[in-house]
Amino acid sequence: MSDLERRPSSPLSRRQRERRAYQLVLATGVLGVIAVVGVVLAIVGVVGGTIPFLAAVLAVVCAVLLRRTVSAR
Repeated sequence: MSDLERRPSSPLSRRQRERRAYQLVLATGVLGVIAVVGVVLAIVGVVGGTIPFLAAVLAVVCAVLLRRTVSAR
């Protein structure tokens, strides 16, 4: 077992953090729009409330991940 290599413990590079932050911004925005439109459609009675709820939860998760990504270390 002495030939096992350690995983690199270095944090993400600046470029990788920028890319991750950009993807999280896009995901948060799209999920937020889906949640808002879904709530409006649920009020009107076109769709159920499950999809807007899940979209809202995922938007919050993405927002938290985004905040962690761009926060000062």
